[in-house]
Amino acid sequence: MVESKKALVERLFAEHGGALKAFFNRRVRRQTDAADLAQEVYLRLLRAPEVDSIRNPEAYLYTVASNLAKEHGLRERHLNTALDVEDPAIQEQLAHLPGMGAFLDTEARVKRLRQVLRELPPKCQAAVSLQYWQGLSYAEIGQQLDISPHMVKKYLSRALAHCRRRMARLG
Repeated sequence: MVESKKALVERLFAEHGGALKAFFNRRVRRQTDAADLAQEVYLRLLRAPEVDSIRNPEAYLYTVASNLAKEHGLRERHLNTALDVEDPAIQEQLAHLPGMGAFLDTEARVKRLRQVLRELPPKCQAAVSLQYWQGLSYAEIGQQLDISPHMVKKYLSRALAHCRRRMARLG
């Protein structure tokens, strides 16, 4: 059964690989996203529990692709919405970052932290927002910012070190 699943995926990839990438290229902004999404279709096929029950593998392939394109579009729209640092939910999360000094009252701490976060480079700010506001993993953040998970970790480390250093000076 595993061999038949593998053979099916290999056949579909050989027959539809180019068309599937073109399908995604028409629906997403970046070609790297199109290639990643096309690969994800095949990964999902490999993870499917019973490929024997799929009557029309080509139709199934494009159904999975269509769903992935919709998911990607929703994720992109969500990421492109501006973050409002005045939003109480964001203020709440920023107020609870470690090492901000328990002696400061919450309002002053949030105001200072907002100022310190604005000093960061844009990708560092985005990584902080995606990690602490949206709870994304390093891999998900990397995908959204088009950087490696290792670089995400560096950005977050740099941002936290900067915040701790600046908040200590301001306090």
